[in-house]
Amino acid sequence: MVGDRPSWARRIAVERVARGWSEREAVRALRERAAVETASEDSMVRRWERWEDGELPDDRCRAGIAALFGTVTYALFPAPPRRGGDREGVDAAGRETLEIVRRLERSDIDDVTLDALRVTVDRLASEYPFVPGERLLVEGRWWLRRVAGALHAGGLTLAQRREVLAVSGWLALLVGCVEYDMGAHRAAESTRQAALSLAAEAGHAEIAGWAHEMRAWFALTDGDYRGVVAAARAGAERAPHRGVAVQLAAQEAKAWARLGERRRVEAALERGRLLLERMPYPENPEHHFVVDPAKFDFYAMDCYRLAGEDRLARLLAEEVLRAGTDADGTERSPMRNAEARVTLAVTAARAGDLEQALALGVRALGGDRRSVPSLVMTGGELAAELRSRYGTEPGVRDYLALVRRMGRGVSRC
Repeated sequence: MVGDRPSWARRIAVERVARGWSEREAVRALRERAAVETASEDSMVRRWERWEDGELPDDRCRAGIAALFGTVTYALFPAPPRRGGDREGVDAAGRETLEIVRRLERSDIDDVTLDALRVTVDRLASEYPFVPGERLLVEGRWWLRRVAGALHAGGLTLAQRREVLAVSGWLALLVGCVEYDMGAHRAAESTRQAALSLAAEAGHAEIAGWAHEMRAWFALTDGDYRGVVAAARAGAERAPHRGVAVQLAAQEAKAWARLGERRRVEAALERGRLLLERMPYPENPEHHFVVDPAKFDFYAMDCYRLAGEDRLARLLAEEVLRAGTDADGTERSPMRNAEARVTLAVTAARAGDLEQALALGVRALGGDRRSVPSLVMTGGELAAELRSRYGTEPGVRDYLALVRRMGRGVSRC
């Protein structure tokens, strides 16, 4: 809640104002662009005013409003209540880590052991946003070695082997992401290739799709924007109806934004938005390899910033920070929050507020959990903005030096 209004009601109003619309103009846009039919424009204007005051729209109007503002329903409106899943049942089975490892070493693998392995991988993937990279990397590699040992030991049925291959593939994806976050490019690429091979052997389209998404991410931070598009399209062809296809579309949009192709940016974002809108709300939105609806704002934020749409970029950056921070100030999504602060810094620089831009830019680079290549890319884009506008200021020179030092921490081995 914000004041007496839900956060979604406040956002509707802010989104409307950011586009320079009156309530009537917003209603006309809703009817024209989102195909929401109403009996009369006047009655719809009154409904819009009630929505901004906190009256929840019906399902059809919620989807239409989300489409109007270029997002998905559950990024804007309340998500459905969380449901308990298999995790509780597996915990109740008492499969402690040591017991899982003993069974892997003896190749004594049954369905409960496989369930416990899946839960372990889900836990690690859910910890990705906030657990220190060094710790996550050690644990991920440890589990990857144990699971690989079970594969080589034999004694698995065909179905069990396929399942263990899939577990190995998810672990390899996670390890590769953390390696890349820490700047170890060659190690990350080798791990990504291993994940792609495991996906092929297991016949697992979604793991293959995420391996291609990692390639798109690597290409984006390396400045190979055509390579991003090629990798994104290869991944979408492999897993066209999975959640990964949404993120592949977003990576493609980010590449087009850096190439200055505005129409292609909009087409890629809309393709991803439509895919995500059709998907059920995820049971575990914290899982790194699940595209949660709130992440769509994060994708669009980057594209709006690059397009110079400062009001919309700032609005989405504030939403990313709100969604990624608990009421007590704990950051659930420090890496997303860091890039949101870069966006706010860019818009502050463009508005003439150098002090705010520098404060936000420095804070973005200073988090404990960060993706170094992504921050070097976006921090470098902020640096270019600062240099072009305030190049002689001492604080700008200090920030440029900070970005250069972080960039030197990126290893090619």
